[in-house]
Amino acid sequence: MDNLWLNALPAADRKRIEPHLNERPFAQGQMLYDAGEALGEVWFPMTGVVSLMTVLADDHMVETAAIGREGLVGVTCGPLNARASSRAIAQIEGTAACCPADVFSDALRSSEAMRDALSRFTESLFAQVQQTAACNAQHRLDERMARWLLTLHDRSDGDRIKLTQSDIAGMLGVRRATVSEIGSEIEGQKLIRRGRGWVEVLDRPGLEAAACGCYRMISSVMKDLGVPRPNTAN
Repeated sequence: MDNLWLNALPAADRKRIEPHLNERPFAQGQMLYDAGEALGEVWFPMTGVVSLMTVLADDHMVETAAIGREGLVGVTCGPLNARASSRAIAQIEGTAACCPADVFSDALRSSEAMRDALSRFTESLFAQVQQTAACNAQHRLDERMARWLLTLHDRSDGDRIKLTQSDIAGMLGVRRATVSEIGSEIEGQKLIRRGRGWVEVLDRPGLEAAACGCYRMISSVMKDLGVPRPNTAN
C-alpha cells in the first residue's frame, strides 16, 4: 500500500480495513464529492493530488487544501457521515484505495491509535486551510503561486506536473491572463519551465525562497504533528 497514512498504522489496525479497500483511479478534474453531499467513502490517495475547494455563491472556487499520499479524503469536513462542506476535485490524476465510510467508522471506534492518527492529520489539514486562507488574502500572487507549486511538487512523482494555465487560475482564483504574466516572471528566474499542459520545477530551493512563509509554516506543522512529508524524493 502506497498511502503513508495507512502504512503508519499498527498492523492490527490496517487489517481492520484492508479487506474492504477497493483500488480506484481518478482523473484530473474529477469531482470525488461535492459540498453538501453525504460522505459515503474514505479515499486514501496512493498517487495524485486531491484539492479541497471552497465554493462561492457564484460557483467560483478557490483551493484551500491539497491532499496526497500522506493523508485521506472524506473524513475531513466534520464528523464521519456528515455532509461535506467543501468540494473535492482531483488536481493531479492518480489512484486511491477507497473504503466504505461505515467500515472506517467502526475501525475508528475500535482503535485509539487510529483515532490519534486521524486527529493529527486533520489538525495539520485545518492548519493548511487556515494558512491558505490568510495567504490568499494577504500575499502577492507570485509568492502564492510559488507556494502552491511547491505543495503540488511535494505530492507529485517527479519534477514535471501536469497543469494548464486554467488549472492554476482556478486553484488560485485569478484570471488566466494573470497566471500567464506571473508564470512568465517565475520562469524568467529559471525556477520553473512551462509547456503546453505542464509545469516543470527546475530549481526547488529557489522556488522555496520565492514562496511566502506560508509553505514553511504548513510544513512545520506537519512535522510537529508527525504527519509524513508526502514525497521525500523531492
